[in-house]
Amino acid sequence: MGGKFVPLNVIDDFNREALMVTVNNSLPAQRVINELDNLIQWRGKPERIRVDNGPEFIAQKMKDWCQNNQIELTYIQPGKPTQNSLIERFNRTFRQEVLDCYMFESTRQMQNYVNAWIWIYNNERPHSGLNYMTPIGFLLKYGKLNFETAEEFPTFQQEKFKIIDWNSLVLNVAN
Repeated sequence: MGGKFVPLNVIDDFNREALMVTVNNSLPAQRVINELDNLIQWRGKPERIRVDNGPEFIAQKMKDWCQNNQIELTYIQPGKPTQNSLIERFNRTFRQEVLDCYMFESTRQMQNYVNAWIWIYNNERPHSGLNYMTPIGFLLKYGKLNFETAEEFPTFQQEKFKIIDWNSLVLNVAN
């Protein structure tokens, strides 16, 4: 694929579930906000968001959006990616399993592949940091979700706009 693309990666800190990987040619603050609005419609509003110090996250527009939505916005210290280790590990996996393996003809083709990969990542791929459980398996075992209500959970269905409570998420732009 010719040209630059920028993925926005969002994971849940609790179970490391990939909530969103969206690919575009650029990532201004307004695009981040639009994607977060869509994510909130689907999964509900988080209590807090932890981000790095990328220009899209330190923009006043992003700060205002978080304040207006009563979401705590926290930043890692510059030069300390270990403070965001879960998303950094996710970014590495994403790079190894997607970006380094395929040549995409368009952002649309890439996004379609990424969407399928996210499902596998969340539902079939064991994670060593989750005692070799999948993110969804971990959520079923240790979260507020149980097998009786699992079919109501957005990840298990194709409907996009069901609501579920979740506490925090991590945003990052994969480099």
